[in-house]
Amino acid sequence: MQWLRKVDHNIFVWCNQRVNHFVLDWLFGLITHMGGASFTILCTILIIWLAPNDWGSVGLQILAALTFSHVIAVIIKKKMRRIRPFRVLQQVRVGRFPLKDYSFPSGHTTAIFAFVTPFLFLSSQGVALLLIIFAGLVAFSRVYWGYHYPSDCAAGGTIGMGSALLVVYLTNITG
Repeated sequence: MQWLRKVDHNIFVWCNQRVNHFVLDWLFGLITHMGGASFTILCTILIIWLAPNDWGSVGLQILAALTFSHVIAVIIKKKMRRIRPFRVLQQVRVGRFPLKDYSFPSGHTTAIFAFVTPFLFLSSQGVALLLIIFAGLVAFSRVYWGYHYPSDCAAGGTIGMGSALLVVYLTNITG
C-alpha cells in the first residue's frame, strides 16, 4: 500500500508541478469544469429535451447514471475522508475554486465518465475514442489543478463508467 501511495504522489507532483504552461492553464481551466454538475446536468437536460429518438433515450440513461454515480461517490467520500492534495502538500498549484469537501473519489471525473459512457453505444469507434480521451482530459485537469490525486480520478472514472454501464444494461434488458 505504501508503494501505491508513493506512485500516486509522484504522478500527482509530475502532473501538478512539472507540466506547466500558460496554454495548458487556459485549456485545463476550461476542461476541468466540464465534469462539474452544472455542465453535465445542463447538457443532459438539453439532450433529453432537444435530441431526436435514440439520443433522447441516451439522455435519460445519462441522467440515471449521473444520479446513481453521484450517490455512490458521496457515500465513498464521506466514508474515506481523504484530504485534498492542495491542503496537505507543499507548493501545490491550485485552481481558482479550491474545494472544501473530500477528494476521494473525484466527483468531476465520476460525472464526466457517467456522462460520456452511454454515448459509446451509439457512436463510431473514432467518436467513442474521442469521448474517452475527453473524459480522461477532465480527469487529468483535476490533478493538474491540485484538486485530486490520480487515484481519486481513477476511482471516479471507474464509478462513473461502471454506473453508466449498469444503467445502459438495465435499460436494454427492460426496454
